[in-house]
Amino acid sequence: MIDIKLIRENPEMVKENIRKKFQDEKLVLVDEVAEMDKQYRAAKTKGDSLRADRNRLSKQIGGLMKEGKREEAAQVKQQVKDMGQELEDLEKLEEKLENDIRERTMVIPNIIDPSVPIGKDDSENVEIKKYGEPVVPDYEIPYHTDIIERVAGIDLDSAGRTSGNGFYYLKGDIARLHSSILSYARDFMINRGFEYFIPPFMIHGSVVNGVMSFTEMQNMMYKIEGEDLYLIGTSEHSMIGRFMGQILKKEDLPYNLTSYSPCFRKEVGAHGIEERGLYRVHQFEKQEMVVVCEPEDSPYWYDQLWQNSVDFFRSLDIPVRTLECCSGDLADLKVKSCDVEAWSPRQKKYFEVGSCSNLGDAQARRLGIRIRGENGNYFAHTLNNTVVAPPRMLIAFLENNLNEDGSIRIPEPLRPYMGGQELITAPETRKSF
Repeated sequence: MIDIKLIRENPEMVKENIRKKFQDEKLVLVDEVAEMDKQYRAAKTKGDSLRADRNRLSKQIGGLMKEGKREEAAQVKQQVKDMGQELEDLEKLEEKLENDIRERTMVIPNIIDPSVPIGKDDSENVEIKKYGEPVVPDYEIPYHTDIIERVAGIDLDSAGRTSGNGFYYLKGDIARLHSSILSYARDFMINRGFEYFIPPFMIHGSVVNGVMSFTEMQNMMYKIEGEDLYLIGTSEHSMIGRFMGQILKKEDLPYNLTSYSPCFRKEVGAHGIEERGLYRVHQFEKQEMVVVCEPEDSPYWYDQLWQNSVDFFRSLDIPVRTLECCSGDLADLKVKSCDVEAWSPRQKKYFEVGSCSNLGDAQARRLGIRIRGENGNYFAHTLNNTVVAPPRMLIAFLENNLNEDGSIRIPEPLRPYMGGQELITAPETRKSF
């Protein structure tokens, strides 16, 4: 949610930011909010003045009655009554204007960082740096579901019968590998000083409205019928919501948190052939990192968060690159964002496996997350980033660790979580149910 002071004091800067995000249809909102803000402040000023006058007159009534001036007292009582009705009307106007202003400021995009490249969509994102040497082996890399099927690690048909498209059963060594990656990611982040959480997997609508835009909510969230509860699309939602309405102590900052959760997403829209299988699904698990910090510290933590993801993937010998998201690819709450993309030997290109975001004070402003300061309270900054999100990460892992004979190499950091296993191979033929 944009700061009303920015619209009040520098509406042209807000408009220019909207143009940079190629959302010209929202320009009118700035003028509407500015005008409503004037009306709101005028109504509030008039209301405060009326309350003072009403209190003053109310005090006169008793004195007039004591002096026997009943007629004058009755006239003052009528004045007070009329003021009460006018105040009621003003309060209703204030409430309406406040709601109308909030509704509009919720969809005006946050001010982006000056370093963000200007572009219309993700096709204009800018590569920052590559890490690791991308390799294309001299043998064929099959599609990821074919790799998994060869080692008897997936059952899509049964999932189709129980749940429909976008769901899956993982089994055997692949299921164990999936869990091992998450366990390794948990310990990786704990070793970097992050506190580990398992949060609620359902949250109230007020939290949803605080952590994301309405469009994102409509495209992502599953609502529990008959309840004010939504299934989370990422544990960031619960983790930021944990601080809702809180006033934080400076000495407790920053909060460096890493959280595990299942994630549930509608994944609205049509998707291409490269996004079938395990790439775009309705249910998956993820290890997330979240930081709540002082405003001046958020650029530092932004760099720390995306570097954590790069280091995690490189520890498993997966080549990655970082990509700066351009202005048109930023969600409305984001100040700055970069994607981490993993190398696909099969496609001979990189694909997204995580996203790091600095949201400035947008979420904190919506949720009322403040820091107690010496000269008054102020809003915290929030950041989030994906450590790892299987099963999508499995695609990169399988392609980069597939041997020519169809076996899958297990990198050394994962072997303790796999009982010392070094390879995943096709099991002996056995009856399956």
